[in-house]
Amino acid sequence: MGYDEVNLNVGCPSDRVKTGNFGACLMAQPERVADCVAAMRAAVSVPVTLKHRIGVDYCDRYEDMAGFVSVVAQAGCDRFTVHARKAWLQGLSPKENRRVPPLRYADVHRLKRDFPHLFIEINGGFKTLAAAKSQLEAVDAVMIGRAAYDDPYLFAEADRVIFGQSAPVPTRRQVAEAMLPYIDTWTAKGYKINKVTRHMLQLFLGQPGSRFWRRHLTEQSCRSGVGSEVILQAMAEMPEC
Repeated sequence: MGYDEVNLNVGCPSDRVKTGNFGACLMAQPERVADCVAAMRAAVSVPVTLKHRIGVDYCDRYEDMAGFVSVVAQAGCDRFTVHARKAWLQGLSPKENRRVPPLRYADVHRLKRDFPHLFIEINGGFKTLAAAKSQLEAVDAVMIGRAAYDDPYLFAEADRVIFGQSAPVPTRRQVAEAMLPYIDTWTAKGYKINKVTRHMLQLFLGQPGSRFWRRHLTEQSCRSGVGSEVILQAMAEMPEC
């Protein structure tokens, strides 16, 4: 299908996932995860990577995580994205598991020191580019998850701040305009515009008119037969635009 990699998620702590014996509960079964990775690598030519927690339930010592990574790495996985929180499979909801267990960045940093030949990416609690950049002294990469959805414009300066590129930073208006042909492509195929605009609701977060932007996109994008004109109408009322 054209993807650059296949990532096996061994970090989801929901009850439904646990019942199906996948997600975070698999951290207690490193050999099974290794078998999965080996089978996946045999089936595809792109990299097979892994996302996991630092631990699960009472199996949360650093040594437990290091042992897990060592076993899975022997199956050919060389890139690990580590959510720096443990997961409680009982007592906490998936939402609570994203914020209640304390962040243990030091454990992920130690993992990189102990496995320098592996690509170690850290995840969990990063809401600014500055916070992400500071981690690059200890790990190979930073994954930003929910902050990307809560404030998508956060990434407008990523090329400059993280990668040192000199290209001008696009304005929010330019970002919205760049989405117009994409929206037209999908609405022409019969999809409703809200399939796209729901991911743009926070584009003007913290800016004058942001409440109007969210309300307009939410209300108008649900109507049948509308297209990118919804974005144009909203931009016409935005002070920044």
